[in-house]
Amino acid sequence: MLDLDNLKEIWQTITRNRTRSLLTAFGVFWGIFILVILSASGNGFENGIRSQVEGLATNTTFVFTNQTTEPFKGYKKGRWWTMEMSDVDAIRKSIPSIRYISPMMNNWRNLQDNNVFYGIKGGAYQTKGVMPEYNEIDRSKILYGRFFNETDILENRKVCILGKRVYEEMIGHGINPLGNMIKVDGVYYQIIGVIQSYTENVSIGGRTNETIILPYTTMQRVYNMGDKIYMMVMTANDDVLISSLEEQIKTLLKEKHDIAPNDNSAVQMFNMEKEFTMFNYLFLGIRILIWIVGIGTLLSGVVGVSNIMLVTVKERTREIGIRRALGAKPGTIIKQVLSESLLLTIIAGLVGLCIGVAIMAVVNNIMAQNPSDSTMFTNPQISFGAAILATVIVTVSGILAGVLPALRAIQIKAIDAIREE
Repeated sequence: MLDLDNLKEIWQTITRNRTRSLLTAFGVFWGIFILVILSASGNGFENGIRSQVEGLATNTTFVFTNQTTEPFKGYKKGRWWTMEMSDVDAIRKSIPSIRYISPMMNNWRNLQDNNVFYGIKGGAYQTKGVMPEYNEIDRSKILYGRFFNETDILENRKVCILGKRVYEEMIGHGINPLGNMIKVDGVYYQIIGVIQSYTENVSIGGRTNETIILPYTTMQRVYNMGDKIYMMVMTANDDVLISSLEEQIKTLLKEKHDIAPNDNSAVQMFNMEKEFTMFNYLFLGIRILIWIVGIGTLLSGVVGVSNIMLVTVKERTREIGIRRALGAKPGTIIKQVLSESLLLTIIAGLVGLCIGVAIMAVVNNIMAQNPSDSTMFTNPQISFGAAILATVIVTVSGILAGVLPALRAIQIKAIDAIREE
């Protein structure tokens, strides 16, 4: 253990040539500083990307139809086919690993003209029909009221949920709309809720905040859609990957709709799980690259510390030789040199760490005050684990930087002090 006298001696040795010590420490400071800035920036980028899909279940797939490419059971290739409500029940019964499933229907008509009226105020908005489970797949924040329930579906109730932007533009911010009537494509619906998407940029079948959502069965009747389903959205249980269920889903739909088993185009699927996996690998690659660059920069500083310590040992040949003559053991000399290297490195590293964290905290505060400017870059802060790891790296680097100078120091003998004299 180092006592107070040893610490004073080490500090006097470091401050004896302040300019050289500062320049030596700057290499370590810069290495840790760059590592902190890069790591925090990488976290900010990752947080920003993940915020774009917040609320959307990652273990999700979308199923939609396409033309057949193979003739089968008397049907020619090129046939258009549609899914039906019975497909939802069939998938739910045959594949118990499916946790949530909802058909989805969009109405893109009349968006050039006003198709929605609240009193005398008109607007043009998209409508979307879903089942109650949809809010478990593409989760939204409930601002007023509630989401659909099974009674709304069974009774084909003419109720609706407004996206946040629709509500603010048609009714007004801060006004409770529940129970009021709104006219959509010539039909009156009672408002039972207002929702806000967790993200503006990614949503299923259009932006939720700009959409009026209807019960799926109600929309089927009002828009005379019959029993057709144009898209299904489903999420698997937490312990099951949705990609492992894709072939079962495709096989079931092909059998029900007389599609050739080898037709790989008729049933189309878009798998969010694969997209999120790709993002995770991307973020992992960025983190690895950041640490490689940061540690490489730090090592260059450590080499500088080691070189300067070698010069310092050479300049102190007389002092070390006299100590050896007075009976100083090699371990004592090694301890002295390593302690000087370690203290210099730790001070420089901690200063770099603190300044880097402080700068990113200021950046984060500025971005928090201007959230619209930080959509793709959110909360750029280094994690506590990364800070601890950086501190450990600095400590190990300080020891490594002093190993070669320490070995050089114990080779100095008393006769070397006389020659130096």
